[in-house]
Amino acid sequence: MLDADDVRRAIWRMAHEILEHNHGLDDVVLVGLQTGGVTFAEALAAALEKIDGTAPPLGSLDVAFHRDDIGLRPVLPSAVTDIPWDLSGHVVVLVDDVLFTGRTIRAALDAVHTYGRPRAVQLAVMVDRGHRELPIRPDYVGKNLPTRRDEAVNATLDGVDLGEVHKESHR
Repeated sequence: MLDADDVRRAIWRMAHEILEHNHGLDDVVLVGLQTGGVTFAEALAAALEKIDGTAPPLGSLDVAFHRDDIGLRPVLPSAVTDIPWDLSGHVVVLVDDVLFTGRTIRAALDAVHTYGRPRAVQLAVMVDRGHRELPIRPDYVGKNLPTRRDEAVNATLDGVDLGEVHKESHR
């Protein structure tokens, strides 16, 4: 669907949009969602630094314990949360690789408030694949990619690919 150059261009465009929308980077912090969003947050920070001369603070957030489907699936913390500053008064740009139902973002919104009361929270995603179950809409999108629910989307800096979700047969 997208190759590495397409992803690089999308990150560059989103970085420009973040700068324009926020009139610079004053009080802007990037928070990548574990695990896929962290790589894209790092890439956005690097692009912002090339464009603006400074990189915004960068953190990571694991939302495993804030999900609304605990009990329906195993709780597997992905990685460590690293937000070493108070988010109060900042514009937090949550960054994720793929936006699907919106439930991970809902969990991230709960988790962010553990670290203060941001002035605003914005959302940047590499791929918006549709199928929202909650009223969540990204502010910055690398690529809108309509999919079927049974398709899997893999987004990395090397590109974006679609695949089939393989379900085990129950006999």
